[in-house]
Amino acid sequence: MTQAPSSTHSVRPAEGYAGDVSPQLAWQWVQDGDAVLVDVRSDAEREWVGSVPGSVAAAWKQWPGMAVNPAFDDQVRAAAHGGRKLVMLCRSGVRSVAAAKRATELGLSAYNILEGFEGDPDVQGQRGHTGGWRFHGLPWRQN
Repeated sequence: MTQAPSSTHSVRPAEGYAGDVSPQLAWQWVQDGDAVLVDVRSDAEREWVGSVPGSVAAAWKQWPGMAVNPAFDDQVRAAAHGGRKLVMLCRSGVRSVAAAKRATELGLSAYNILEGFEGDPDVQGQRGHTGGWRFHGLPWRQN
């Protein structure tokens, strides 16, 4: 009897982009050379909260004001050089959906990383305790 693939190792269909993937699957693709991790959080978030070693910084929106990054299109095109698929990471998996949709409009293969870097808030309103890149023990660093 064949078992269905675990949710951490399968792509969930999505509208407007290639799909949603778990942090674990995204990291496996990056390690295998099948994808590039694009961190779409603001420069301030990456600096203060932490970042994934080897990721490409291409903020979807920048602080202050959270204005759309005018260089985003060029940055993701450069990241996808050679036809590599992109896995988009933000704080909670929301901005990365918008970024994945935009990358797809540009003709790129882009996926959203579920849960983001910090995951959803817990009952105390704090992130990092119920999901996310860091919660799952994946590589990251903080200045």
